[in-house]
Amino acid sequence: MGEDLLALALELRAREEPFALATVVRCERPTSAKPGAKALVRRDGTLTGWVGGACAEPVVVREALDAIRDGQPRLVALVGDGTHVADRAEGLVRHPMTCHSGGTLEIYVEPFMPKPLLVLVGHGPVIEILAALGRATDFAVAEVAPEGISEQLSRLSPGRSASVVVATHGNADEDALERILASGAAEHVSLVASGKRAAMVIQILRERGVSPDSLDLLKAPAGLDIGAITPAEIAISILAEVVQHRRSRTLARAARDTESRPGVGAESSDPVCGMVVDIATARHRSQAGDGGLHVFCCAGCKERFDREPQRYLAGATGARVDQP
Repeated sequence: MGEDLLALALELRAREEPFALATVVRCERPTSAKPGAKALVRRDGTLTGWVGGACAEPVVVREALDAIRDGQPRLVALVGDGTHVADRAEGLVRHPMTCHSGGTLEIYVEPFMPKPLLVLVGHGPVIEILAALGRATDFAVAEVAPEGISEQLSRLSPGRSASVVVATHGNADEDALERILASGAAEHVSLVASGKRAAMVIQILRERGVSPDSLDLLKAPAGLDIGAITPAEIAISILAEVVQHRRSRTLARAARDTESRPGVGAESSDPVCGMVVDIATARHRSQAGDGGLHVFCCAGCKERFDREPQRYLAGATGARVDQP
């Protein structure tokens, strides 16, 4: 199992496809999964491996997808009746797990993301220093000539975008930027130039018909205003700007994806065990008892509810789902 998961992980890494690896790091009996049990979750929610049964799996998938969205690992505790989690674990994400007779699982969920791509177009000391700094900060760095930019961007895997810095020193700024902005593959584009030269380039791009939305991606002159003078200082200011933009975009994208994800803002508690269930993706549903729609984490909870709906409806909160 472990070797198969590692082989799959290597395959996904080679394809630059994001995924999350979930590993059971601690348990309190009884639990079906034991420390070392692993599962891999892809960005479409597909789970391969084993970290627990019907109660654990949907929680792990939800946390893994969140980890892929925000790029942050998390330690998840699924806490059963009669057990507890020590207060030592700051940042521990707790979920109830009362579908069984007890037990607790602690699962470490770690996202694996493609390296952010930094494309450097042109030449000179600033580009050379940027390449070294980019690699030192874990970017995948591609140094290309202006005429090779279209081919470089066309090689990007689906869903991956690049930060591009252009420094051709006036030799091909407009042509390179026009191709880059037209590709739709860059999330941030900057031009190394003086303020006067940058304004001239932007005006030429407007005259060539580059759309205002595309021009909004362009930062010219490149770099944060830190009073940089030397090539090294300029390179630092540019990379800092790239990092700032990438981090802010990651947070904004995670928030947007979470809001638009099916089931977000539409969750309900399983009336039997109390686990949070995504309504849109819940496979187990029932209208027994009060005629309302109730969703469950597993078939066992649904069967228990169907046998004695009034027992579980009494005092239940968030159990009934209003249907359109």
